[in-house]
Amino acid sequence: MNVRRRHISAVALTAVAALGFGTLTACSSDAAAGDTGKFDVVASFYPMAFLAERIGGEHVHVTSLTQPGQEPHDLEISARQTAQLEESDAALYLKGLQPSVDEAIGQSPIATKIDAAELTALEEHGTEAGHGEEHGDEHGEEHGEEHAHEDEHGHDHDHEGGDPHIWLDPVKYAEVAEGVGKAFQKADPDHAADYRKNTATLVKDLKALDGKFRTGLANRDTDVFVTTHAAFGYLAERYGLTEEAISGLDPDTEPSGARVKELQQIAEEDGVTTVFYETLVSDKTAKTLAGDTGLRTDVLDPVEGITDHSRGEDYFQVMEANLTALRTALGAR
Repeated sequence: MNVRRRHISAVALTAVAALGFGTLTACSSDAAAGDTGKFDVVASFYPMAFLAERIGGEHVHVTSLTQPGQEPHDLEISARQTAQLEESDAALYLKGLQPSVDEAIGQSPIATKIDAAELTALEEHGTEAGHGEEHGDEHGEEHGEEHAHEDEHGHDHDHEGGDPHIWLDPVKYAEVAEGVGKAFQKADPDHAADYRKNTATLVKDLKALDGKFRTGLANRDTDVFVTTHAAFGYLAERYGLTEEAISGLDPDTEPSGARVKELQQIAEEDGVTTVFYETLVSDKTAKTLAGDTGLRTDVLDPVEGITDHSRGEDYFQVMEANLTALRTALGAR
């Protein structure tokens, strides 16, 4: 479908043809963007690719810039990926999560650029996020300086527009889906009716997921959960929880000794049973903290990519596995 194909240089076309990107649709996995006869969408990482796949259905050819098992925060765009962007009809990304993607898409002549961060309201989250001024006041006065230090020297400064992990809140993810659907309808009007229908179905499924979380977490022994990566701030706020993260928004940030000591105190005071880690980042820090505090460890997946180690084959299955893990950790009944 791509109308820009004849303007791309032979060098760029050769680079695109050589790409080994995996596609999410049933299209041939070695088909280069622009040669598919479909609406070609380049997505920055899995949550964006999942939206494009579900909304576009049979009319789209979706390629993800971030490969399964690759940590999205660490992605650096290659020259071949830049060439592919120029050959596509649309780019779907989340500004603030992957700086190299932001830069490449910003400089690309691609006609349709969809920034998920503009489709819902972003909020600021640090090492502590979620419910409660009460909990914040209880620990904040004593440990306020330590929180400020973590926020200042963690990864928060890389997310000037706020915490980008919006897909972990089904309600916010649904808002993004609606915006993506409208963008697809405008960019590819011949299939607008199908995009509209697919968007409505996806939003309905996300609302059902929200209902499962509300019901599943309604009765619990504690509101507090500990994670290695501060990815779950939106989820925590949505369901009245408090996320205590070992590091900040950057999963590779090492915690200070003061932060570890603080988490040990919080775990004891708030009845925390579990330290959560994620599939794409080492579990070493989580296991060290758990060992020091007598807690167990489990996976809480930020759904940044699906691999053979994921507890499910798509966004919905992994999120339901997250709900099960949270129910166990929080003593939900």
